[in-house]
Amino acid sequence: MISTALAHIPIGVVVERRKARSAWADTLWRPVLVFGGRPAANAWTRLSGGEDQSLFYAGEAIIELHRTEANNYRDNLLSGRPSVWVNMRPTASEPPYELRAATVDPAEGEAFTDAGSNLVEAVSMPSEVAEILRRFVAEHYVERPFVKRARSQQSTMSRNWTHGDAGE
Repeated sequence: MISTALAHIPIGVVVERRKARSAWADTLWRPVLVFGGRPAANAWTRLSGGEDQSLFYAGEAIIELHRTEANNYRDNLLSGRPSVWVNMRPTASEPPYELRAATVDPAEGEAFTDAGSNLVEAVSMPSEVAEILRRFVAEHYVERPFVKRARSQQSTMSRNWTHGDAGE
């Protein structure tokens, strides 16, 4: 598949494994941190922790920036808590999750949740990623005024006809 992205931001993803207090699960996993760049560590390297809680470097993801999404990126930056959405898919083996994608587009982040079994978490955006995003938005954001479309009498009549209201 050919990407139409104008910029790429490599990030590393850190996940937490925590002992669950539940009858249905032994452990809980969740992305807790992203950082800019490419670390030298291998995916699923244990970073710290003990038996009840541990941190792991889950791997690298690439955030793709598209000109058409600059409005969404701008909204994310202005939200008060700029975020990166991390999408991980469960595996049937070790490691228990596969890092699928990361995005700074809130709409795409929400779309990640459509696959009900995936682990999707919004984590704080690192300052170096936010700076790259600010420059991208400054270069590619275009203010588009909202224009309300006026309905014609003809379109109103045809809409009523298809719902069985015409002539009544």
